[in-house]
Amino acid sequence: MKKLGFGLMRLPITDQQNQASIDMPTFEKMVDTFLERGFTYFDTAYMYHSGQSEIAAREALVKRHPRDSFTLTTKLPAMRLEKEEDNQRIFNEQLEKCGVDYFDFYLLHNMSEDNYRKVQEFHSFEFVQKMKDEGKVKKMGFSFHGNAKLLDEILTTHPEVDVVQLQINYLDWESDNVQSHLCHDVAVKHGKQIIIMEPVKGGVLATIPESAEKIMRDADPDMSPASWAIRFAASCENVMVVLSGMSNMEQLLDNTGYMADFKPLTDSERDVLNRVLEEIKASQAVPCTSCRYCVDGCPMNILIPEYFSMYNIDKIAVDRGKAPTQAGRYEHTSQKHGKASDCIECGQCEGACPQNIKITSFLKDIAAFYER
Repeated sequence: MKKLGFGLMRLPITDQQNQASIDMPTFEKMVDTFLERGFTYFDTAYMYHSGQSEIAAREALVKRHPRDSFTLTTKLPAMRLEKEEDNQRIFNEQLEKCGVDYFDFYLLHNMSEDNYRKVQEFHSFEFVQKMKDEGKVKKMGFSFHGNAKLLDEILTTHPEVDVVQLQINYLDWESDNVQSHLCHDVAVKHGKQIIIMEPVKGGVLATIPESAEKIMRDADPDMSPASWAIRFAASCENVMVVLSGMSNMEQLLDNTGYMADFKPLTDSERDVLNRVLEEIKASQAVPCTSCRYCVDGCPMNILIPEYFSMYNIDKIAVDRGKAPTQAGRYEHTSQKHGKASDCIECGQCEGACPQNIKITSFLKDIAAFYER
């Protein structure tokens, strides 16, 4: 299997304020092109695109291509479990939504301290093993958002898992919060295959400061910033596939172009990335990946990732000596949703954030920036 996977988390949409408004004609063309170029791995989840991603996968992929021509992964949403019976209920719903009889990979979604305790209580690992024994799941695993100590605990307790999905990118590689490097080494120690998510960190590493991009262009004018990021992730040990949440055909053509014949990073290219990393760290405002876990349950209906994206764009613009460009977008968005200043600091978002971002503090900065 080629090392690039299609992450169905950031699909093309027709309304930027409505994650459920998936642009199906565009998505279908992207699926067809992805398969035509020899790539086969697709990753979705129960929660993506307001619950519509699995359905979109059925319509664009499952109904239109032979089942043995692709690999399909989805995830059991630990955050939605309230009782043990929910394991079977949600799994059955996912089979129907995806239109399949089995999943090639089935993962427990977003293992953190709280979610791990929950799936232990509801015997979710045992449930997925049962589905595997029945042939409804080919390989089992979990996606992980925690520290290396917790990962080691889970893999020690559950050696039956086949794969682990980790957030790995060159910006988070030595991060104290995300611990990409440490978690990677734990997975390797346990002999697990690794699926990589967020290799471009929600698009952050696709649009980098001019000074950082210049370093890349000087080294190789034909490689995009995203290609550097994905090749870094794919070069790590034990990596089975690297997911990219592609939102348009341009991104898909770029990714499938350089990953068609994947070449690991050389030592000199790693040196280039180290220089790029220093430039990015000096300019980044909020290390958000736009996973949107913080949005569900926000009592003030604040579109936190969208506001962080606007803020990061404008902070880079200001650092480049240019005028901010996102004020109008912020005003338009905040007319239908909560403003940053509406935050009541309940902490729900920070408890859900895989990046451990101090969200309420950044919302105050954003309110001061856009609402003054």
